[in-house]
This record gives sequence, C-alpha cells and structure tokens, in this order.
Amino acid sequence: MLGWMLERNVGRTKMPKIAKELGALAVSRLTEPGFYSVGKVAGLALNVSPTGSRSWILRAMVGGKRRDIGLGAYPAVSLKDAHEKAQAKKDEIVSGIDPVLARKEAASRLRAAQAVEVTFEEAAKRYMNAKAAGWKNAKHRDQWKNTLAEYAYPVIGKMLVRHIHKEHVFQVLEPIWTTKTETASRLRGRIANVLDWAKASGFREGDNPAEWRGNLKHRLSAPSETKGGRNQPALPFERAAEFMIALKDMSGSAARCLEFAILTATRSGEARGATWTEINLKDRVWTIPEGRMKAKKEHRVPLSPAAIELLNAMPRFDDCDLVFPSPTLKLLSDMTLLAVIKRMNGVAKIKPGHEAPKPVWFDPKNGDAVVPHGFRSTFRDWVADLTAYPNHVAEMALAHTIGDAVEKSYRRGDLFDKRRHMMDAWAEFLSKPYSEGVVIPIQRSA
Repeated sequence: MLGWMLERNVGRTKMPKIAKELGALAVSRLTEPGFYSVGKVAGLALNVSPTGSRSWILRAMVGGKRRDIGLGAYPAVSLKDAHEKAQAKKDEIVSGIDPVLARKEAASRLRAAQAVEVTFEEAAKRYMNAKAAGWKNAKHRDQWKNTLAEYAYPVIGKMLVRHIHKEHVFQVLEPIWTTKTETASRLRGRIANVLDWAKASGFREGDNPAEWRGNLKHRLSAPSETKGGRNQPALPFERAAEFMIALKDMSGSAARCLEFAILTATRSGEARGATWTEINLKDRVWTIPEGRMKAKKEHRVPLSPAAIELLNAMPRFDDCDLVFPSPTLKLLSDMTLLAVIKRMNGVAKIKPGHEAPKPVWFDPKNGDAVVPHGFRSTFRDWVADLTAYPNHVAEMALAHTIGDAVEKSYRRGDLFDKRRHMMDAWAEFLSKPYSEGVVIPIQRSA
C-alpha cells in the first residue's frame, strides 16, 4: 500500500539523491525486511532486518569511499532525531571528517584509557600473582592478601592507582599505627610495593605516596619508637626454664620441634624445615642452606648437648628426611607449634561458647599468650641481661643482619666458637629454675 510513497530497495544498494519524504506514521509501518529511504536528508534510510529489528543508516560518500553510518535503533531514535543526526554527520563530512574513522578512533582511545584504569585492589592482586613464585610459602601470600583486604581495600581498594595520593595512604595507616604498629608498618611496605609495580606497569606516574623517607616519616612516628609497637609476645627469661620443663611433658613431633627451636634460637620455619642432611651430629652443627634463611645466606647453628640429645631421640623415616615431620610425614605448619602453646595454656580444651582462661604462659607487658617467635626475644633478653656476650654475637646467633661498623670488623668469620659457648650456656640456663644474680661470662675456646 505504501509503494507509491517510498522507494524500496531489497537485496541491492541504490543511493537516491533525495527520496520522497516519509512521515512518522509511514515509517512506523515499515516492518518488511528491506532498506527504505525516508527522504529529507539524502542517503538516510531505515534498515529492517530479517529478525524484525530496525535501525537508521546514513549512506554517504566520504573522500571517494562509500560509508554506511549507523545512527541508532528505531524507535529509540525517532524520525526527527534521525534527520538531525544525519544532517550533523553530513556537515562533518563537508568539513573533512570521516565519521566512521572518528568513531573508531574514539573507541580506540576509550579502550586505551580503560586499559590503564586499574584500581588498587586489581593492582594488588596482579602484583601478588606476579610475585607469588618467589615467595617462600603460602602463608606469606595469605598475610599479604589478608592485611590488604582488612585495612587497605576499604579505603583505597576501589580507587584508581593513578588517583592515590599521600593523604589516602595516611588514612589507611593512621588508625592502626599506634595500636598495631608492626602490622601497619608491614602494610605500608606492601602498599608501596603495589604502587611501585603500578608505576612500572604504566598505570600511574609520580612519587610513591607510601614511601617512608621524605614522606610518611614526617607524619607518623618511627615504628621502633611508637607506643604499642612491640615484638611478638615473649616470655620473660626468668620463666624460660619453667616453660621448657612443662614443654618436655608435651608429646608429639610439634612439641619437640618447638623445644628444638627454643634451644637453637631459630625461627619456626627454620626448625620445622630442618632435615637430617642438614645436621652433623658428630660435629654438633646444623647448617641451614641460604634458600631457607630469611636473609638468603647460609647459617651455621652450633648444637648444644641438649639439642643433640633431643635429635638422637627423634625417630627417622625411610621416605622422609624431615627431622620433625607431621603424622603424614609432611612439613609441620607454623600453626602447629602455636597449637602446642595453646594446649599448654589450656585453650585447646575450651568448648565453644565458653570463656578461655587467662594464659599461664604470657607476656607480662601486654598479657598476650606467648608465641613461638617470641622465644627469640626471650633469648635476646637473656643474652643482654645475664651474660657478658657482646651484642654482635647474639645478633649472629639470631641470623640478623649486623650493622655496617661491626660488619667491617667481624664479617670475616661467623663467630662460631663464641656462639657455640653461648648456645651451650643457653641450653644449660633452660635446664633448671632461674637463680637471680647469676651472670654468665664469655667462655673462650681452647
């Protein structure tokens, strides 16, 4: 019925100069598949697809090349709007603009901009994925993930990394800086690492707002001087022997591993990962390879007679070289040693919903139950208060990095003989109740 008032092109492309102009009602009745010129603006047509969808197309010559320029779907774009859009595109063409190329360039710029629009949470996850292979264990990744999720993401997680400034980082750290100083200090370093990665990846520019020197140092107190900043909960050395006597009554590989870690003043991971191939019982030396040390340097540990006695009592397994394996002959988890102390404090026996008793073994400075790592502080306090061994000897026993001045004087050796006498004295101290007024002098090797 409408054939007399419009030009219909089905299956072929014909570009009329200006077709007879159709009204809104006539356009609404175009439902058969085809390409319908609607007039008023040369090249403007309504395309009806076989599926029934309808859209506006402007066919025009641009620089000798025919372009089909989409103007939107009908009826969302009305006939009147289609006329205006078509005329605007034709005006662009007259001014030397190719609307199709302009749209592609805009889309490309948008995609390029979106590619670098990375939030802090996205950047942190990508950083962790990139670095995970070099981390020692899954616990390290969990610590990263948990601290960022708890403290950083609520404040800056949804922010683009290029928008993060000093004030935003300060807002993350300031609430916990004096109450959870160690956690806050580690969190600052992790945020700084993520932002460094983001800069190297092209997602941000400028200085790192999480840097300590020249930046946060002037707004936050030094972690070592901050009230609330402390070591892991540690037992006073006066109670160390009492604890060891109680620990000997605990059965299991984890209890022996904790006892061994205390006798050697080593870290939990170093003791849990100890293997028989690392230990020379005859020479009383435990050599921890650099790959298992925090400082990435081989560490020789002198073994006291008490440590040798403990090792000789440990069973050996044909298919497992671990000195302190789990019941399934796997590496003990760090939580296993903590569980030993919890059992000694009676926490493991508490039923859900019941109040846990106050710990028997606790740090009197804060009342918190002691943790395995805290015994390294106990050892360090014992050296300082009850022995005449120099500071650098104790620091080497703990496998800490020694300061520059001392390092120049002592770096040629590891003070092994002095450390052997010190560790023998430590084991002797742990074997009997504490007596006040006893100072242990340096024992010199023959």
